Amino acid sequence: MLALIGVAACSPTFNWRELRPEDTPLEALMPCKPESATRPVPLLGAPIQLHMYSCETGGLTFAIAWAELAEAGQVRAALSQWQTASLAAIQVKPTDSERHENWAVKVAGAAEVQGVKAQGIDHLGQKLHSQMAYFWKDRKIYQAAIYGAKVDSTVSATFFDGLELP
Repeated sequence: MLALIGVAACSPTFNWRELRPEDTPLEALMPCKPESATRPVPLLGAPIQLHMYSCETGGLTFAIAWAELAEAGQVRAALSQWQTASLAAIQVKPTDSERHENWAVKVAGAAEVQGVKAQGIDHLGQKLHSQMAYFWKDRKIYQAAIYGAKVDSTVSATFFDGLELP
């Protein structure tokens, strides 16, 4: 992970730092100092606590979120519902293959990972590109995402390659 920081550390806009959120084994790289929040969200018919770290820099928003489910058997259904809700938030339907696509992304230590790239509309009516990774381990589900008018491939690679569940 330190090699990634060294390669991407040249930019004053993206000041990469390690993030190790409490109550989860997740390790990540964030390009700016994140703020944290926790709030209940409806998932699988019941409210669960969603924990999030996010920050904005270089015209991009970076977010890492996670929740713990009551049963490990719920992870796929929960991640599918979370992905559908995330796409709806940027006005993209899961069936609209012209505005979103799957992409290959890896998270070391995750049981399963699904990457999604989407072109949507933000809350101000502006075009928005997003790259999202949904993954899980045990009963914890995760989302890592970048949102912005244009997502640079080097910045994206540094962010997503920095995700790890030891």
